[in-house]
Amino acid sequence: MHEFSVCIALMQQVQQIAREHGAGRVERIRLQVGPLSGVEAPLLQHAWPLAAAGTLAEDAELVIESAPIRVQCSQCGAETEASANRLLCGACGDFRTRLVSGDEMLLADLELSHIDQQRAQ
Repeated sequence: MHEFSVCIALMQQVQQIAREHGAGRVERIRLQVGPLSGVEAPLLQHAWPLAAAGTLAEDAELVIESAPIRVQCSQCGAETEASANRLLCGACGDFRTRLVSGDEMLLADLELSHIDQQRAQ
């Protein structure tokens, strides 16, 4: 399951960011995953608790949002949405397009709680 290794890499990034900000805990993680990224969101969601166990993000909510597929046309210059199996320009219909987004997995944001906030609770 390649999603587990993706979760491990994500967890390393999350822990580094949390340490840099002096966080005692990660509350929420928001990802944007494109349909062409090769990552299956349900499998990622399933693998997350295993990767996060025993870390600052153990109880964090993992929110996965779908990123749109966008292309830029080399003929008319328009940037439009497209579907996974039809990367055509939405403005002129030409097939000569460049993928702008839809193949990425981005860590969009983290909600952290600081050590001082945990002591107050």
